Amino acid sequence: MTHYVNGLLFSKQPISVTCISVTTYCTTLCVKNRLESLARIRNCLQGFLGDATCLLTSLLVFFSSSVLRSTAQVQSWTTPSKGLSIRCCVLFLLVAVVVFLSYSTLYWTQQKRSVTPAPEDPGPYHVAYPRGYKFVTDEPEKCRTGNRATFLVLMVPVAPGNRLARDAIRRTWGSETLVHGRKVQTVFILGLPGEPGARELQEVTEESSVHHDILQSDFVDSYRNLTIKTMMILEWVVTRCPEASYIMKIDSDMFLNVQNLVSMLLKPETPKQDFMTGLVWWHSPVIRNPNQKFFMPYKVFAEPEYPPYPLGLGYIMSSDLPKKILEVSPQIKPIYIEDAYLGMCLQRLGIKPTDPPSKTLFDVNPFFSYSRCKLRRVIAVTTTGVQQLLRYWQDYRSAGKEC
Repeated sequence: MTHYVNGLLFSKQPISVTCISVTTYCTTLCVKNRLESLARIRNCLQGFLGDATCLLTSLLVFFSSSVLRSTAQVQSWTTPSKGLSIRCCVLFLLVAVVVFLSYSTLYWTQQKRSVTPAPEDPGPYHVAYPRGYKFVTDEPEKCRTGNRATFLVLMVPVAPGNRLARDAIRRTWGSETLVHGRKVQTVFILGLPGEPGARELQEVTEESSVHHDILQSDFVDSYRNLTIKTMMILEWVVTRCPEASYIMKIDSDMFLNVQNLVSMLLKPETPKQDFMTGLVWWHSPVIRNPNQKFFMPYKVFAEPEYPPYPLGLGYIMSSDLPKKILEVSPQIKPIYIEDAYLGMCLQRLGIKPTDPPSKTLFDVNPFFSYSRCKLRRVIAVTTTGVQQLLRYWQDYRSAGKEC
C-alpha cells in the first residue's frame, strides 16, 4: 500500500526503510535548499517582513538543512543504527511541519481570494446609478385600468415609514382621478427601509394590497439616494405608463391644485414634447462651503453654476422626456442633488426648462399662511407637514364664489 505526502511516495514498509527514503530526499535537496533559503530570507527581510509565512517557511527549510548537516557529522561518532533512528525522527518531524506550513499557506491564499469584493462606493457626492435596481412592489397595470387613457401621472417620492403623508395625500389632492375630463393617477414610490426594516416592509405590503398605489424598489431609501428614486420614477413611467401625456414629480409635503395644473397643461400653447416646467432656477450657484447642506466640491462639478433646472419640490415634464433623460444619463455621472442632475441631463439633450405662465403658481415658503382665494390660484406650494396640508385642503374646498 502506498501513500503520497507532499509529492513523496511512501510504501507500507518498516520504519527504518521509510526514514531512509526521507533522509535521501532531504539530503539531496540540502545544499540547494540552503542556498535558496538564504535568498528567500534576504528577500523577505528586504520586503519589511510583508509575508510572514514566506519568512517562516524559509527559516524552517534553512534550519532543516542545518540539522541534516549536523546529523551527518554526529553519525560517525555513534553506531549506525542509533544515528539512523535519530535522523529519521528529526527529519520526519521537520518534513511534517514543512508540509503543514505549505498547505496552510495555500489554504490562507485561497480563503483570501474567495472573499467577494465589496461593491464600489460611489462616494458622498455621487450615487450608485445605474445598478440594475428592481421593483419589489409594482403596479404594472396602473395606467391601463378603465376606459380612459391616462393623461397625467403624479409620482410622489416618500419614505417607507411615512404612512401619515401617504394617507393625507389620498384624502386630499391624490383623490382627484378625473379632472376636466382627463384621467389622473397618483403613485407613491419608495425604497427599502434601513435596518431593522422587516416590520415596515410588512406594513408597506399590507398597505399596497389595499390601495394599489405603491411602487417599491430595492435601493436603500435615504436622502442621499433621491437621484436613484427619481431615475426609478422615469424608468417606471417609460415601461408602465408610456401612453400618459404628462408626468409630475411632486414631494409628499406639497399642496397641489390638480385643477389648475390640468388646466395649464390643456392650453394650446403648452408644448407636448421636450417640455419641463416648475419653479425654475436659472442661475443656481454651486455651494462650495463644506458646512452647508448642498456642498459640492470642485472635483465633482467644476462649473460655478448648475445648468437651469426646476426645483425638485414639484416639476412637470412631457411624456417623451423620461426616455430621453434615461438614454443620456449614462454619459453623466449622477450626483446626489437630484433636480440639479436632471438639469445636467437636459443640458446634454440641448433642452431648456420652461418658466410657468406665472411665477406665483409655484411657491416654496411653507411659513406663509395662504388664504382660501390664494390657494385657488396656485398650482403647488410647500407645507410644514400633514396638518397644514389637511387645513389647506379644507380651505381650498370651501372657497366660494367670492374668489
